[in-house]
Amino acid sequence: MEAYKRWVRQNKDYVHSLESLANGLTWLLPERFSESEIGPEAVTTILGIITAINEHIIDTTPNQNVTGSVEPNSFPYPLCLSALKDLETLVEVVAQHYYGDDKKWNFLAVTEAIKVLVRLSLFRKSGYKMLLSGGETSNDAIASDSSTSQHQIGSQLDGHRGSGHMRNNLGTNPWNLEGRALSALNKFGENAMTASDPVWLRRVQHQQSIMEPLASKAVRPTLSTVLAKGGVRGAFFIIGEVLFITRPLIYVLFIRKYGSRSWTPWFLSLAIDCIGHSILSIVTTTVAGEKEKMFHLSAPEKDEVKQRKLLFALYLMRDPFFSKYTRRRLESTEQVLEPVPIIGFLTAKIVELVIGAQTRYAYMSGS
Repeated sequence: MEAYKRWVRQNKDYVHSLESLANGLTWLLPERFSESEIGPEAVTTILGIITAINEHIIDTTPNQNVTGSVEPNSFPYPLCLSALKDLETLVEVVAQHYYGDDKKWNFLAVTEAIKVLVRLSLFRKSGYKMLLSGGETSNDAIASDSSTSQHQIGSQLDGHRGSGHMRNNLGTNPWNLEGRALSALNKFGENAMTASDPVWLRRVQHQQSIMEPLASKAVRPTLSTVLAKGGVRGAFFIIGEVLFITRPLIYVLFIRKYGSRSWTPWFLSLAIDCIGHSILSIVTTTVAGEKEKMFHLSAPEKDEVKQRKLLFALYLMRDPFFSKYTRRRLESTEQVLEPVPIIGFLTAKIVELVIGAQTRYAYMSGS
């Protein structure tokens, strides 16, 4: 096993190319969307799980110097979620084949419930950070609000330095917070001997008490600390993430009750997504009278917000909207382009794949 891990880490580009080719060819397997597609879907699931394992091996390369990375021997949440996501399609196909269209939703509900539990556990373990790709990607970025406050403290310390003194080498790097603190405190100590205002000394000691915790190892926030620090915005942020995590399960439960052709699950799922995005927009937007945002999104989190917005396109592919509107548009486009050589053939194949994929909840769930 260790030899395989070394080979994957040394040939990760080659492994990615093979995985992309293999996963692409699975869409061309015979009987992919037929009644007896358990075999092709099992092949796809196995390839997906192998891909997830390889990604996990690459992401857990030893001697990574990444701040906030997952501790060794911790539960592999991203790997577990990726495997569940790949397995869900096979569960749906097998359940539909042996138990029918109606009872398959029982198995899908169980699968979604397991994913919700794993994601909620990951959300708590990560210190209530935004889940990236539904938890399949680790959110190791340092919170922007922490780095901003640290930068402000460092700048404040620089402002108190004597203008006639040269900066200590430890403080030349603007991101070396510990060096900045030591350099600033060193200068403060030199000037404190001649300071006539005792308030100045107390101010220096106050700045030192602020910088010492920043130099220590970051402690993962708990629910109480997030709520205490963020107040109402912190509570709303957590509610928004919980809505995003539980939305697929709620959607499946209502499909199980009302059927996939009912508008009730469709509108309810859309409403939950809209509320979640609205909450996220509110808690990350500056309000008049406030000096700064309560939550600052890192670059990966901003990309995650964009990806979540793109997931709204899946509502065009979900029944009953797909059956009433999208499918008709696709079929009319296919008829228009059918006489065109090559393009007509490719269009017909794409429409066939889209319609076939739409019949699978796992492909259109957005979970």
